[in-house]
Amino acid sequence: QVFTFNTVEIKVQPSVKVRNGAALSVICHADISKSADFQLEYNFTIFKDRKPVFVAVSDTGDARYEIPVAKSSDTGDYECTVRADKKTKSSAPVLVWVTGMTKPILTADKRDALEGETVELRCELPEEEPPLRFCFRKIKTNSTPKETCVSEPYRNFSVLEISVEEGDHILQFDCFGSRNVKLQWENSVHSNKTLVTVREPFIKPTLIPKPSSNVTEGDQIQFECSTTVVKMEGIEIILQKNRTILNSVQDKRLLSYSTVATLEHSGEYLCKVEQGGASKTTKVNVAVSELFPKPTLIASMTKLDENKELTLSCSINGFQRANFSILRKNPTGDIPLRNSRTLAMRVNVNDTGSYTCKAEVKGIVKESKPVRINVYAPVSKPTLSVAGGLPEVVLGKPLQLICHSVMGTPPKTFTFYKGNEVKKIVTNDTYATFLDENIRLNDKRGYKCDAKNNHSSGMRTSDVLNVTVIVPVREATLGSVPYGEVEDGSETAFLCSVKEGSWPIHFQFFKRTDRDVLVHEEREHADRAMWYKKTMKRQDAGTYYCMASNRAKVDVRSHPITISVILAAWKKGLIAAFVLLIVAGAGALALWWFWHKKKKGK
Repeated sequence: QVFTFNTVEIKVQPSVKVRNGAALSVICHADISKSADFQLEYNFTIFKDRKPVFVAVSDTGDARYEIPVAKSSDTGDYECTVRADKKTKSSAPVLVWVTGMTKPILTADKRDALEGETVELRCELPEEEPPLRFCFRKIKTNSTPKETCVSEPYRNFSVLEISVEEGDHILQFDCFGSRNVKLQWENSVHSNKTLVTVREPFIKPTLIPKPSSNVTEGDQIQFECSTTVVKMEGIEIILQKNRTILNSVQDKRLLSYSTVATLEHSGEYLCKVEQGGASKTTKVNVAVSELFPKPTLIASMTKLDENKELTLSCSINGFQRANFSILRKNPTGDIPLRNSRTLAMRVNVNDTGSYTCKAEVKGIVKESKPVRINVYAPVSKPTLSVAGGLPEVVLGKPLQLICHSVMGTPPKTFTFYKGNEVKKIVTNDTYATFLDENIRLNDKRGYKCDAKNNHSSGMRTSDVLNVTVIVPVREATLGSVPYGEVEDGSETAFLCSVKEGSWPIHFQFFKRTDRDVLVHEEREHADRAMWYKKTMKRQDAGTYYCMASNRAKVDVRSHPITISVILAAWKKGLIAAFVLLIVAGAGALALWWFWHKKKKGK
């Protein structure tokens, strides 16, 4: 008994796409080939979205899964698996789409509400399965419905709180559901409409400025904001201008606020009434006309020398009757100087600062723009110095000069001169610097500087500063007399010289051994130095060199020379005579021995 599965397939009747509520049949059919006519037992399992929904055992090649009333939740991918005598085969999936969704049911927790309260809505699709999306609509007369959607992955209902806003009178709510089928949204029909009547907790407030909305500076202006409320508890009235709260009351129907009008009080005022989540506002514009213009402060001079007289005058264009005062500005508070239209004073440096005047009419005080007064003390004679200390500079190196004036009111203007040529102009408080980067040997080396400020005495000039240009040493040479070979015990002169360099020059003589040994040094106001070594010995033989440097602090080394110490001539003669004496003695001894031996033989 041999058999094999040819195909297993899913068939859907009446079609793979049916309307919600229609009958639906899902048929699993197995096509099998047999070697003979024998009975087989088939085990059928039908899956929807990979979850088993129907199981059947049959001796035929078909199994039928009946859905009498199809719902949108029956939408999905269907496939089946057939097992017979240890053999199994599965069909390809087939998408079954039940179009249309059941009508949702909408309920509200209240039928009437106050402005600022919330209404809780519940939208339900009892015959559908999650995941679902619910969309609630708030419908107002003559306006576009406001829609809010909520996703519900695990429930077939959703709850939403919607605020009742100012201006809402009669509200209608409805909802609809939707589901996602193969990346496409399918919507249900809209639910029943639920009606909610809205009541005002209080009426729109009235804001009245008294005596009117047009007043003059100095007038008393009063604002009254009132409303009518259903219940007093929790009511709050707020008066604002430019988002600044001027006054507020709670649990009262009336707010009052009064002040003396100034130009700054012109603008829009807002009265707001709040209770719970409800809010209503009223606006009014107030115009305040000017009583008198700002005063003007005039100074006889704004820049003057110390001990000079300064006059300050305060006035109002086209207005004479006012109380004037003149003040000096100060970070910690203005300093009153005189309650008068004018002020005359002899100034010193400490009077430098900003001055204003104030005018008062009918309680309205206005202040002038500040006037800056600068009082100058003369500059002291400047001093010019080199930044490094000594008045000298190495040839090729930059020279930094500092011009310093201790006394005098800043800012000060400093002018640097090289000879009679202006090199730099700097404005600073007490000192200035100048960097001369072009130092040559034949430069004019006299520098000076001027200092001045706004004092009428003019500028002061420093003493001339003469700067020494130091030439670094160059090309050191070492020689000796005699040169090369020196007799033991004789005198030797070493000469170290440089091609150029500013005096004094520091000369050092070294002998090179396993380490360099300083054997002699001198400081000379010349371009050479001589070292006399009185007695040369055998241990003085070796290699010598010299180094030279000056205030430029550049060391220059000569080429080395080698000195050999040989025996003196008299020592050589002495050694020769001694050798000849030994030879003569040896000859005489040999002659005596020969003569003595000959005599003994006879």
